[in-house]
Amino acid sequence: MRRILLSTLKILISAALLYFSLRKVSLSELASRIDAGSLGWIALAIAVTFLQIFVGVLRWREISAQCGAPLETRQAMRFNLIGTFFNQTLPSSIGGDAVRLWLVARAGAGWRAATYSIFVDRAIGLIALAVIIVASLPWSYRLIGDPNGRSALLLVDFAALAGGAGFLVLGLLPWPWLKRWWGTHHLHACAVIANRVIFSRRRGPKIAVLSLLVHVLAVVIAWCVVQSIAAPVLFGQVFQLVPPVMLITMLPISIAGWGVREATMGLAFGYAGLMTNEGVNVSLLFGAVSFFVGICGGLVWIFSPEKAAQGTRPIAVPE
Repeated sequence: MRRILLSTLKILISAALLYFSLRKVSLSELASRIDAGSLGWIALAIAVTFLQIFVGVLRWREISAQCGAPLETRQAMRFNLIGTFFNQTLPSSIGGDAVRLWLVARAGAGWRAATYSIFVDRAIGLIALAVIIVASLPWSYRLIGDPNGRSALLLVDFAALAGGAGFLVLGLLPWPWLKRWWGTHHLHACAVIANRVIFSRRRGPKIAVLSLLVHVLAVVIAWCVVQSIAAPVLFGQVFQLVPPVMLITMLPISIAGWGVREATMGLAFGYAGLMTNEGVNVSLLFGAVSFFVGICGGLVWIFSPEKAAQGTRPIAVPE
């Protein structure tokens, strides 16, 4: 009953935010701006999304190996594509992570290693996103003149940065009880792995580049969408506005970020002195690109060996 209520709440949040966001745009006007040239930009956005998933795969493989859940590149790509499908269909923005966890565990790694690999991967991605936003703050402050917008940007970013820094510090603390107490045992273990990965001389630079590249590619996808409807927005503006929106969209309070992304993007565009409806238009097309890639992930799931197995293989839990 609790899961049903939470799912229903997320559906209502998505529907409500979409309703209020779509009141600011004309879907018929948006459709009239899409022509043959637009389809080329949309196709490029889809291609960049697949590239973004592959870059994420390269990072995830490095992290999974440290968690005791080694993955082949093709296998990890398949799992990530399947995850994009379930991100779009399950009532949560992290539903795909739960499915990826299940797939990795069933592949032989076990629940613990699978959970660690997903959690650490997400944590490092969040830290990288917060770093990008902090690094662009001097330009964002000039772009966003509204005091409320500036305050919201600082609050969201530094909350994420503080959470990421606190997570890494947790892994450096020597207190024995952190490893024994049930409330901190697994979180501390993940923090130790994250520190080992990030500050490794061999893996650290590679992880950093891949993590930053994932978010830069999200900006490129949004820029392709902007170009598809000839919205009067510069690349620099997209680079400063999209990362904070993506950070807020990661909150698991809606279905695949729908509603939250549109409301936040419209608000961000308004704070930056741009047209609010263009922010919603860009967000809708960005979501449409993600939805199409999710459909492709669904086809991968339908024809995958994991789907054919139907859970007949027991999940091992190696010590």
